[in-house]
Amino acid sequence: MAKILIILLQAILLAFLPAAAVAQQSLLSDPEIYEKDHFKAQCDSVAYDDDFITRMDINNDGIIDAIVNHGAITCNGEKGVGCDADGCPHNFYLQVKEGGYFMMATAQIFGYDFVKRFGNMVFVFKMNPKFCDRSDDVPCEMTVRVRGAKMTTISRK
Repeated sequence: MAKILIILLQAILLAFLPAAAVAQQSLLSDPEIYEKDHFKAQCDSVAYDDDFITRMDINNDGIIDAIVNHGAITCNGEKGVGCDADGCPHNFYLQVKEGGYFMMATAQIFGYDFVKRFGNMVFVFKMNPKFCDRSDDVPCEMTVRVRGAKMTTISRK
């Protein structure tokens, strides 16, 4: 009976594996092209500031990654696509060694610094104070490190 139950469970798991594979994100050749194509389709007129895309190694793997700042986009005369009281969307793309990029995370932030702390490069996100459980007017500073394809919050103040 136990053997039949195990075979049944294996069959159920195998039936769902193809769906999980389809759910994986496709690699992009270049996030800049991908994002610009998206906004060209959304906006009648679109302009990009110099800080629209930043290319740097954010996860210490020696491969240059990309960060896209939606606050640096002017769409139909309005600056800051998707920006609100919580800041502007920033999309974080990691490049893989086989070639191509995938979006690792998106964050609604006022801005960030990329600094060395205790020998490691970390982001210090400037965010709405509510993300630090505060109601004052001083931006929250959330320190986040990237390892592999995961962001981990180290501290908030």
